[in-house]
Amino acid sequence: MLSVYVDLALGLVVAFLLLSLLVSGLNEAFVRVFAIRSKFLWAYLRDTMDGADKKSGSWLPASAAGVFGVLPFLRDPRPAHSGDPAPTKAGEMPEARTGQSMMNLLYERVREIDHAKRGKTSIADIPPARFAMAVMELAAAEDRDMRAFLDGLRKIDSPLYGHLNGVWESAQGDLDRFRQGVESWFDGEMQRLSMLYKRYVKWVVAALGIVVTLLFSMDGLEYAKTLLRDNAYRASVTAVAGPEAYDQLQAQCQGGDPVPCVTEVLSEPALVKLMGQAMVSVSIPAEGAPSVHANFAAWWERVRMPSHWPGFLLTYVALLFGAPFWWDVFRRITGIKAKR
Repeated sequence: MLSVYVDLALGLVVAFLLLSLLVSGLNEAFVRVFAIRSKFLWAYLRDTMDGADKKSGSWLPASAAGVFGVLPFLRDPRPAHSGDPAPTKAGEMPEARTGQSMMNLLYERVREIDHAKRGKTSIADIPPARFAMAVMELAAAEDRDMRAFLDGLRKIDSPLYGHLNGVWESAQGDLDRFRQGVESWFDGEMQRLSMLYKRYVKWVVAALGIVVTLLFSMDGLEYAKTLLRDNAYRASVTAVAGPEAYDQLQAQCQGGDPVPCVTEVLSEPALVKLMGQAMVSVSIPAEGAPSVHANFAAWWERVRMPSHWPGFLLTYVALLFGAPFWWDVFRRITGIKAKR
């Protein structure tokens, strides 16, 4: 009896893990295609170095809808890409050069770590040490000392003035301490920005969880009942998800083309049945090309039946835990050790 419930738990974990991976994959694909991380960083840098836009306000969105709706399609805060190395001499302050901005001056100092993406920068992370060094180089332009540089920031109403002035006062005129202080400040800002970004991502993952649950019409309760009642099906799921199958998959994919071995696993009857209630299903035969089948009528019948809604809710709540959580549970049940 204990073995039955262990197999039940393993079957549910496999289902939730696969669907959670799909949710994570969809989110990551959207983020990569539309360069969300890079835009999020440069929106913050625009606000910090040049201030909010007088007409449209802050560049950094204040909601998940702004991050995944406005940034990808309406406002691109990133500077234009340049393949040139950083100039030997830092540019002049913005008031002396029409159309220039502090953010563009910063990009000139860090663009050596950049590569093009649709004509815009793809930098999504600036090391704190690199940022601090860029600030020092900007301050040293045209023999300008740090106090004069800070006064220049104040004249153009750059929000960066308040941050750097506080660091400069704390350093008591020591340039080395100032550089370290700028590193610490910027590192803290990046951590805060990362936490803010993750908070927005949680809302997107929650929305994708609803989409995936309904798209596959995955009734967690119905699936659990099937595992309990159908001994053959439960055994097939256990065989696919067990440690032996995992070791075999690793051996097959080691150093070769991963497509055949992954396709073989996904074409297992147990997993095909798991995803068989989707709006559109894909059959992967042992030989020949995959075939796509539309199941709109059966799918809609399942979705609109109230008896399936508790199971949909169970699946949706499970997906909110995320793929790392279910992978950890899977390892604990099967005894697979994490790589070090």
